[in-house]
Amino acid sequence: MHRLFLSAALIACAGLAQAEEDREQFVESNLLGIFYHELGHAVIDLEEVPIFGQEEDAADVFSIFLIDAVFEEETALSLAYDASFGFLGEAILRETETEEVAWWDNHGPDEQRFYNTVCIFYGADPDNREEFAQDMGLPQERADYCPDEYDAASGSWGQILDEMVDRTSGPKMRFEGGGGTLTHQIIASEVDALNDLLRLSAPLTVRVEPCGQANAFYDLRDQSITMCTEFEDHLREMFDHL
Repeated sequence: MHRLFLSAALIACAGLAQAEEDREQFVESNLLGIFYHELGHAVIDLEEVPIFGQEEDAADVFSIFLIDAVFEEETALSLAYDASFGFLGEAILRETETEEVAWWDNHGPDEQRFYNTVCIFYGADPDNREEFAQDMGLPQERADYCPDEYDAASGSWGQILDEMVDRTSGPKMRFEGGGGTLTHQIIASEVDALNDLLRLSAPLTVRVEPCGQANAFYDLRDQSITMCTEFEDHLREMFDHL
């Protein structure tokens, strides 16, 4: 009996450790996805990208397009799963807290942002990402058009990214923020990686700091991205609800 109890305890501990690892991976992935979204706003401003429609939608497309463009398939797939579920998690939290959809907001409904993200990523390589589309419940009626949606994104964002990558000189992102939070570690590392990859038309400051709320935003006035450290716990709570 003692041996059986010990085995069960070890299995339970292993399960808890895996769950904790999955949760932290979810947080890391969504911190990156959120940062890329805000970077999309920055690129629209600094590169003077014309946007015909909602800028928030364009920034969402930029985020998942960058994930597909920058990472190897296994990592990109993992990020796409977590980033997509991030939007679904926001919808679940809203329902849990009995909040109504803010139809006046400049962000689209989280459920629609979920499907848009899934569609763009699937459309980038439909032959090899059919399982991803099925896992995410992408209806065939939408899936049929996803390659066209990806091509439209590539025709716009792809050209902008190519121009930034091809520059041999130019301003880099400057990271500000101290502390040992996961957000500091992830964003500082990503700023370094992107600085090795591309150049902007104007300097961009990236800050990680407490804001008093789970938020992230691009400030047009001083051309800076702020990632609030409170987002970490918000994402952990979201993962637990998922």
